[in-house]
Amino acid sequence: MSRLLDVQTLNVAFRQDGKVTRAVRDVSFHIDKGETVALVGESGSGKSVTALSTVQLLGDSAEVTGSITYDGTQMVDAPENDLRRVRGNDISFIFQEPMTSLNPLHTLERQLRESIELHQGLRGSAIRVRIIELLNKVGIRDPETRLGAYPHQLSGGQRQRVMIAMALANGPDLLIADEPTTALDVTIQAQILDLLADLKRDEDMSLLFITHDLTIVRKIADRVCVMKDGEIVEHGPTAEIFANPQHPYTQKLLSAESTGLPDPVPHGARTIAETEDLRIWFPIQRGLLKRTVGHVKAVNEATLTVREGETVGIVGESGSGKTTLALAVMRLIESKGRITFLGRDISDLKTSQMRPLRKDTQIVFQDPYGSLSPRMTVEQIIAEGLGIHGTEPGRSKREMVAEIMVETGLDPMTMDRYPHEFSGGQRQRIAIARAMILRPKLVVLDEPTSALDMTVQVQIVELLRNLQRKYGLAYLFISHDLKVVRALSHEVMVMKQGDVVEAGPAEEIFDRPRTDYTKALMAAAFAAEVRAAE
Repeated sequence: MSRLLDVQTLNVAFRQDGKVTRAVRDVSFHIDKGETVALVGESGSGKSVTALSTVQLLGDSAEVTGSITYDGTQMVDAPENDLRRVRGNDISFIFQEPMTSLNPLHTLERQLRESIELHQGLRGSAIRVRIIELLNKVGIRDPETRLGAYPHQLSGGQRQRVMIAMALANGPDLLIADEPTTALDVTIQAQILDLLADLKRDEDMSLLFITHDLTIVRKIADRVCVMKDGEIVEHGPTAEIFANPQHPYTQKLLSAESTGLPDPVPHGARTIAETEDLRIWFPIQRGLLKRTVGHVKAVNEATLTVREGETVGIVGESGSGKTTLALAVMRLIESKGRITFLGRDISDLKTSQMRPLRKDTQIVFQDPYGSLSPRMTVEQIIAEGLGIHGTEPGRSKREMVAEIMVETGLDPMTMDRYPHEFSGGQRQRIAIARAMILRPKLVVLDEPTSALDMTVQVQIVELLRNLQRKYGLAYLFISHDLKVVRALSHEVMVMKQGDVVEAGPAEEIFDRPRTDYTKALMAAAFAAEVRAAE
């Protein structure tokens, strides 16, 4: 095999306000044509910095030394024109957080069109045909009707698929994928990985795959480089690394998995929230008078009960209605059907009547970076709810913030810092602290672990268990990671295209699924486990 990318003794340091931070230390690896190499490690280990340095995308504060050659051309200190020819054309990126990569003011068609026009020179209807073809490839349903949509109108998984389509648009020789399947449910994740494998084979494309999910690494990578604190501590063929890891850090990564079962629900636990035949349909309006010509049937006839100290896991593909259902339970969107909270029918309560109940229902979102204001300190973020609902008698906001930070595994000495100064796992702890400071009864957890590496994911799962144990919290846990759902949930509800296709005790759903759809989800989630056992 001929060598496509060759990195030798790469060092990256960031200089700011006279302070130098060494992010990457003496890193060497290579990627051959048609080969897939995985970079794995925890947040802050230097994986993304290493990837971005290949085409010098690190900004003016970065000092890069060493050698990076792409197809024989030196990239370190290369002229800007040479770098522009390579970026997005020969080397293309898929980034981790699509909401920060997609322009919120532009439609999907415009964002995809921009890249294709720039690199391929297509015009008019040919571009539209190419865009629809790309969206079909990455699993966007009815792409013709999505072209005019904006990023905020798509689910997290759909946004990531659009990012993948943009990266694949110009047929790159090297695709650098930075956590590309983080936001995807297991069945779509499997489809995307198969798509990348097919493209790699058909186009003789190489792949640098950055991930914290070692299940994916086992499936897709030829070789693995394990990074810790800016250094590659172990590398080798994938099968060899998994079968016989040498470095203690590699062993730690391979053993990190959310296991165990939740504590039993206390006998006689009171019902916190209940729905009966809940329906959420969004009207489709057309014409000058905005007449309703149809409906998007987001959720159909959903019935659920969640008790004190109980977790109801809601699973299904992106766009199946999971988050929509949870938002309706919290009365954040309109719905039809009965919703009971703490024994009170809240289905028809006005906004002013709901306000006193808001402190009892909180939500933790999928993307902590997107849900935390970059202009507010951690103290201001966590204490935001106290400004509306008030503090406990005789206690200051700062005192309450410090207490909840300790409880969620954060250092109170950091409360004057801003979100960008924390790792992904720490940001998610901040989001959890913001929800928990009001001592809610019901917490909606919307993919709270999907963007986290495996070791941090285990920590967050344990934190959620401890908080539930201590305060008797009721959780609605939305996730595409069925291993985490199994570790946290007492009951599981499986959704597909707005319908509840199966519901029942977690043990029953995981061990004896009844519907073909649930069986397919389980097969996609646990196939690697079964293969490893064999």
